[in-house]
Amino acid sequence: MTTKPNVLFVQSDQLTIDVLSAYNNPIAKTPYIDSIAAKGAVFTDAYCNIPLCSPSRSSMAAGQLGSRIGAYDNACELPAAVPTYAHYMRMLGYRTCLSGKMHFVGPDQHHGFERRLTSDIYPGNFEWTPDWNATGFHGATNTRVLRESGVCSRTVQLDYDDGVTHRAVQEIYDCARPENDRPFFLQVSYTHPHDPYLCMKKHWDLYDDDDIPPPSTPMPTVENNDPHSVRVLSQHGFLNADVGDDLIQQARRAYCGSVSYIDDQLGHLLHALDESGQRDNTIIIFTSDHGEMLGERGLWLKKTFFEAAARVPLIISAPAHLRDGHFSEGRVTTPCSLVDLLPTFANIACDGNWGDTPDGDGITGPIEALDGEDLVQFITAPNPDRIIYAELLCEGILAPIFMIRQGRYKLITSTGDPDMLFDLESDPHERTNLASDPAYAETLANLKGAALEMWDSEALSIDVVNSQRRRRLVHSAHGNGDAPVWDLVTRPDDETRWYRGGRNYNDWALDFLPHPSKRDQ
Repeated sequence: MTTKPNVLFVQSDQLTIDVLSAYNNPIAKTPYIDSIAAKGAVFTDAYCNIPLCSPSRSSMAAGQLGSRIGAYDNACELPAAVPTYAHYMRMLGYRTCLSGKMHFVGPDQHHGFERRLTSDIYPGNFEWTPDWNATGFHGATNTRVLRESGVCSRTVQLDYDDGVTHRAVQEIYDCARPENDRPFFLQVSYTHPHDPYLCMKKHWDLYDDDDIPPPSTPMPTVENNDPHSVRVLSQHGFLNADVGDDLIQQARRAYCGSVSYIDDQLGHLLHALDESGQRDNTIIIFTSDHGEMLGERGLWLKKTFFEAAARVPLIISAPAHLRDGHFSEGRVTTPCSLVDLLPTFANIACDGNWGDTPDGDGITGPIEALDGEDLVQFITAPNPDRIIYAELLCEGILAPIFMIRQGRYKLITSTGDPDMLFDLESDPHERTNLASDPAYAETLANLKGAALEMWDSEALSIDVVNSQRRRRLVHSAHGNGDAPVWDLVTRPDDETRWYRGGRNYNDWALDFLPHPSKRDQ
């Protein structure tokens, strides 16, 4: 067996830490996540760099902020010439494989992975390109996701994730065969617990209604709310909606059921590692692309920098013989983000000797400067004042929105909206905006200065709008005649089985078989 450790990278979709026991929130029942957390490093303050699926994953894969690589929204193409962690791990001798969702857009659907075991679940074309100049927004999501939440016997997303696990398990066994002499880097990426809020009865029955607390912070009045939250509520159809406590509770319970489903999938992967004899040489990383508001402040889904949507679980669990001196167990309080994963993976492959400076061959160091750092160093040498950067560049904003987290403070700033400054230590639910408090003027100035140093908002706005215009033109042109097919197809019915655009997203996602006990409700 190879002496280099294998890497199993498991990624959920839209998983908030607010329901995880590993983050002191014992709501969802997740014994397998708990097991790797108990023997791993739990990063308590991990953030996505863009709280939206596709740009978060592209930024993560490239180790660079989305603004650097043009990953602005859910219809942005990750350039094929941008190296990802899959490219670097191949250069470092790894067998790279992806099972599941990555939400790649454009003709390159591999981005360094030698093999993709499944199709993607969302379209690879530019159909979802937003328009900042539009006078209104007609999103696919609305209160239907709450009204039709609860128990189901099957959904297309369950079909998808079951297939992701099945093929990933087979890959784990295949990697153990004698002819495979390279270590593996296997990313297993799920679409759960992403909305719609549905779960199978066996997962629903894990909970009673009393097990699921209501949101801790109710929706503010429009007058007391921040402008961006009002826009997001309007986009998603929740601003003036009559959403009762029973629907909120139903959706939250089903969400927790979906989290338990993801935990079951992790259990299947861990069992395959054990049965194939590879567990003792495999480092496991578990995370999500972003969080989920889950009714906090009346908000659902993502596209906001409140903690429930911006923070993500991040756990690195290594075998006992690798933990000494590098991967010790415990809680890591150094702030970090998903762009840190690329240098972390590369340093795992190089036993911590991957260079910090750009290197022309891409082996002893990155080919270009990255926005992330190796996370393993922070396990034994914390850096609580490390600055974390994140950005929001998709639909529903007036100008780029930036987030900076340093120490106990978090700034959300934009030329289009008033600043928001929170003390996360004394105000973890972010109920008191300190931006206009004279006592925090210096803190505000320092964090705004860091934002100005990192981003040129005006220039970035021009780039985003031009990108949108180009992509809308290309997509319109492809509508005349035969359109190119960029979606990866791994089985004959993939093209029609998964979401390929052309109809309302909810009509596809909620095309499910309800449990008999729910049909007449």
